[in-house]
Amino acid sequence: MQANRLSFLCNILKRSMLLTAALLLAGCTGIPDGVTPVSGFRVDRYLGTWYEIARLDHSFERGLVDVSATYQTRPDGGIDVLNRGYDPAKKAWREAKGIAYFLGPPDIASLKVSFFKPFYGGYHVMALDPHYRWAMVAGPSHKYFWILARTPDLPDDVLNNLSQVARNAGFDLNGLIRVSHGSAAATGK
Repeated sequence: MQANRLSFLCNILKRSMLLTAALLLAGCTGIPDGVTPVSGFRVDRYLGTWYEIARLDHSFERGLVDVSATYQTRPDGGIDVLNRGYDPAKKAWREAKGIAYFLGPPDIASLKVSFFKPFYGGYHVMALDPHYRWAMVAGPSHKYFWILARTPDLPDDVLNNLSQVARNAGFDLNGLIRVSHGSAAATGK
């Protein structure tokens, strides 16, 4: 009798843990309140290399400079992602390879990206220059935020305007990091 009861409780616990894990994973690709992904998105124009201009701090990029992201199409319709940055403390480049897939129609800039299958996080382009010169990206919550550009620099007035849009969408940018590019150590000069 005791063994049956213990088995029953273990099954309930397992199911609860699976349900909790499923709910947590589903929430990782969500769109933060106040963020609307860009519509009319053209992935063919978004492909290529983007430079990280500014970001909120998080452990997987902490301390990195000269950060870039390169996007290429995959044969299965997804997107290969290569994030690269220089760690001046370790005097070494760090890279992370991932894959991304649209969460819905490909003309809505809302994707899920994974660097550690089967775990995915949200990648939502919330503002985009009509000529694809800069982009503002939100993760699955207001803790994840990036401003990207096709060049390592972005004019201050554009950065300030994008920052205001982000604040209006609920992002706390008090800890916004301006990413430096062209460091002598990273370029080998």
